[in-house]
Amino acid sequence: MSLGALMREEKRATTSSSQVHMPKDIDWQMLDKSRFFFLGAALFSGVSTALYPIVVLKTRQQVSPTRVSCANISLAIARLEGLKGFYKGFGTSLLGTIPARALYMAALEITKSGVCQATARLGLSDTTAMAVANGAAGLTSAVAAQIVWTPIDVVSQRLMVQGDLSLNKHLPGVISSCRYTNGFDAFRKILYTDGPRGFYRGFGLSILTYAPSNAVWWASYSLAQKSIWSRFKHTYGRKDDAGGSMVVQALSAATASGCSALITMPVDTIKTRLQVLDAEENGRRQAMTVMQTVKSLMREGGFGACYRGLGPRWVSMSMSATTMITTYEFLKRLATKKQR
Repeated sequence: MSLGALMREEKRATTSSSQVHMPKDIDWQMLDKSRFFFLGAALFSGVSTALYPIVVLKTRQQVSPTRVSCANISLAIARLEGLKGFYKGFGTSLLGTIPARALYMAALEITKSGVCQATARLGLSDTTAMAVANGAAGLTSAVAAQIVWTPIDVVSQRLMVQGDLSLNKHLPGVISSCRYTNGFDAFRKILYTDGPRGFYRGFGLSILTYAPSNAVWWASYSLAQKSIWSRFKHTYGRKDDAGGSMVVQALSAATASGCSALITMPVDTIKTRLQVLDAEENGRRQAMTVMQTVKSLMREGGFGACYRGLGPRWVSMSMSATTMITTYEFLKRLATKKQR
């Protein structure tokens, strides 16, 4: 064999060995929509049930006037409120999770499918096209979901911190507006005192928190998945290896979650306080402004106060993302239309 032929053969072998064989993505057109939404509601309701106590701990830490450990908050809730204290507002949250998740998943898949087609026409590489499509899908799905989720967030978070006596005791000029018997009572009282706009407290900050975070998360997830597949292609390189797929998806989700939690934590803390706490001036209760919230946090502990609840949020986001993406990919396989 000639030298040129040997070089061409070596080049083909190198290209073949470096090629990343990722499982084919299931797009929107391939899904049975009724099964997708029905199974999605059931699966994600289970995930929300398992992770809800961590969200309660995160919320209590964020509105706490002093730095308190998760262990102390957990013991206080268990001692004073019992098991139900870890599930305050859960019914309201679960009720809102179903339409919010449905809207999120629909916006995610429709946008991803559309952007993938557009980037293909532009001639972008597969890796770049997938990252762009995932980022755009994450952005639009977060905005769509927040339209439904913000009112649910306002009500459920107020129920979560109800009974936390430290709020009024240690925060002069700031009061907890949480005196409700259930989610319906909270809805009625918020509507009466604040009007419809009361349900959208912190909506702008919610968009600033979740839209960029979601875009970065999905783009990072796509790139992390490609990178991990390339590193473990010999072990998990077969297209029919469902177990390998789940391992790679879980690792990619956890990788994408850490930075997202760290970057968006201060905005999330401010948003939570806006939604839960009120200001009191001259005996009158009124919604806090962003500036009042920031000043209050700076007085309590400087910039570090913005990171109260980072531990539970980090754990919650990592666990939620890992379970969400594995559940989501499993859901798409379950809801794929049967080939005729």
